[in-house]
Amino acid sequence: MLKVKTPKTGKARRELKKRAPKLEENGKKTLILHGTKTSNVLNSVLTQIYHLKKDSAVKYSRKNADIRPFESGGETSLEFFSLKTDCSIFVFGSHSKKRPDNLVIGRTYDHHIYDLVEVGVENFKPMETFTYDKKLAPQAGSKPFIAFIGEGFENVEELKHLKEVLLDLLRGEVVENLNLSGIDRTYVCTAVSSNRVFFTHCALRLKKSGTIVPRMELVEVGPSMDFVVRRHRPPNESLRKEAMKIVRDQPKKVKNVSQDPVTGKIAKVYMPDQKVREMNLPNKAKGVKRERREAKRKNEGNEHASKRQKEDS
Repeated sequence: MLKVKTPKTGKARRELKKRAPKLEENGKKTLILHGTKTSNVLNSVLTQIYHLKKDSAVKYSRKNADIRPFESGGETSLEFFSLKTDCSIFVFGSHSKKRPDNLVIGRTYDHHIYDLVEVGVENFKPMETFTYDKKLAPQAGSKPFIAFIGEGFENVEELKHLKEVLLDLLRGEVVENLNLSGIDRTYVCTAVSSNRVFFTHCALRLKKSGTIVPRMELVEVGPSMDFVVRRHRPPNESLRKEAMKIVRDQPKKVKNVSQDPVTGKIAKVYMPDQKVREMNLPNKAKGVKRERREAKRKNEGNEHASKRQKEDS
C-alpha cells in the first residue's frame, strides 16, 4: 500500500488547491528543457522564448539525456517534470546532425503527453539585432494579439496542429475583456509553404485615426525565425474527447421536489409528530389563569370546611 501524504501547513494546502482541477482553468505554464546536445542558436531560441513568457515559464538549464520525444519510454522524464513544476505545455530543444536546431513543442493532459509537434529553426534573429525606439518595447506579461496568415493553417493538417499548439503557448491567461491601451504586442505567423511558417514578434504603435478605434502600426522587435515542420503526433480521439469535455455546474437537487408538465413544481412536506401536551407555551393564556384561580378558590374552600369540622369535633 502506498502512503498518502497530506499537507501539514497552510501554504502547502493553498498550493495543492491551486493545482487541483477547476471548471475554469488557470493560464498554462511553460516548461523549457534542454536535450543532450544543443547549439548556440538553439540556446538563444530557448532563452528568448523564456523571456517572452517569463511570468508563466520554468526553465531548466541542465542537459537531459533521458528525454526522447516520439520514442517509447523516452517521455517518462517529461511527464515527471510536468508534474513537478505543474506545467501543461513544454518546449524541448535538441541538436543533431539528422535534425539540427530541433524544437519539440507539446502539451500534457493530467501530466501525461497529449500531443507533440517537432519543428526546425532556421533564419533566427534575436531581439538584440533589431533597432527601434525602446519606448515601444512591450511590457512583460502583457496580453498579445496572435495573427495567423495563410490558407495553410486551414488546409494542411500539420499547420493546423502547429496553430493549436502555438496558440496555447503564446496566448497566456484567458480573459473576457481587454483594455485596448494595454495591448502592446502581437505575434505574426505566416504560412510560407505547406511545411514552413515565418514567425515574428512585433510591438504595436497606436496612432490617431479620427475615430474611436486608433490606427495600429507594427514595429518588429524580435525575435524572428522560420519554423520547418518535421514530425507531429496528434492526440487520439478518445483522449481528445476526454480533454475537451466541459463540466457544467449541476444545480443541487432538492429533496422531495419534482416537476410536473401540467401543474409545475410539486413538493412533499413532511410534518414531524407534534406532542402538544409536552409543548411549553410561550405565553400563559387567560383561560389557564382562570382555571388556576378557580382551583385555588376550591382548595381554600376545602381547607376552611376541614377546619370547621375539626372545631366542631
